[in-house]
Amino acid sequence: MSRRTLNHFAFFRFRKAHETMAAEDRAQFHRRWLEALRSAAAQVEVYQVFPTRADADILVWSALPYEDDQTPRHFFEAFAKATLPFRRYVKSTEILWGMTRPSPYVGGKKPRGMDPIEGKRQSYLTLYPFVKTAEWYGMGREARQGMMNEHIRIGRQFPEVDQLLLYSFGLQDQEFVVVYEMEDLPRYSELVSQLRGCDGRPFTERDTPIYTAVHHAAEDTLALWE
Repeated sequence: MSRRTLNHFAFFRFRKAHETMAAEDRAQFHRRWLEALRSAAAQVEVYQVFPTRADADILVWSALPYEDDQTPRHFFEAFAKATLPFRRYVKSTEILWGMTRPSPYVGGKKPRGMDPIEGKRQSYLTLYPFVKTAEWYGMGREARQGMMNEHIRIGRQFPEVDQLLLYSFGLQDQEFVVVYEMEDLPRYSELVSQLRGCDGRPFTERDTPIYTAVHHAAEDTLALWE
């Protein structure tokens, strides 16, 4: 993936009004809401979150090319218009977002990763906010590069696990949003376990909460609540 993209992850819980609707009315609501969400971004995926967590039912991932400095403004307006009319039935419980950009640690090598817009989605997705310590940024570039080289080396031992790194410095409480896709959850968990032992681990200030979601076609995900 070489183009710059904006990625927005919104977690939702269904309200009591949704639960008490007739089944045919819920199905109609789902169609109308999904149509509205798809009008806001180039690519929209809807994931099942519950029962991996109790604080969200579904995840809406919106992705679009970052065309110019008005891209965020236009998307935020469109997403609000797509969601606000339906707030009687759904409540947003968390939002994480950021933008892609070239990694300062990979150099000229083409990084392996996820294509948010045209890529084929895998069965599972995890994501979490990520914050480095102040000491990390106080170190020299060479020291940071050495620790990141270890991180990159371990990641390349798990080619079946794809990553998307989003930058959100100054935009939300975190500095990054880290996103992974995979087919094999135990294999992914092994990757995370190995990364915990990296020399750079003490410079992690926060990497929670962690969200795990299951991919279906958007219509099929919403149908789980019909």
